[in-house]
Amino acid sequence: MTALADDRQTPAQEVELKGYLVAASTTIYKGGMVAVNDAGHLVMASDAANLRVVGVADERVDNSAGSAGDKKCRVRSGRAFDFNATAITQAMVGDLMFVVDDNTFDDAAGTNGVPCGRLLEYISATRGIIYIPVGGLRKAGIAAAAYDATEAAMVNDLLN
Repeated sequence: MTALADDRQTPAQEVELKGYLVAASTTIYKGGMVAVNDAGHLVMASDAANLRVVGVADERVDNSAGSAGDKKCRVRSGRAFDFNATAITQAMVGDLMFVVDDNTFDDAAGTNGVPCGRLLEYISATRGIIYIPVGGLRKAGIAAAAYDATEAAMVNDLLN
């Protein structure tokens, strides 16, 4: 490839609403937090190893009888979403939050520490608004210390 020597019409795509291929034997529910697994297929978010939260399902997709990638689901990200929380406080606003299940987050990392976004607004001890950035957050189960300085800075920039 060579550097540009003239103007170029660069193709672009909407990233706040993106389609992801759904994992085999999976039903995605509209309004639930979703994540991609190691194979890059969409599943409902949970505190499971190797998941990366990518947003909130914009539609229900039933791939329960299908193979991986047979169906695609629209996912919204780069926005603030209202979800249930296990036990949060006003003092946690701005803190990184972690997945409990597809409808719940918490400030404490579960067994696998799947990050889902930052707390933007405290509504009650059991409800808050989290910002889920565009694209997947760090892979669950990988400690922050495992990132080099550049990777850590990039993850922090995505979450701010």
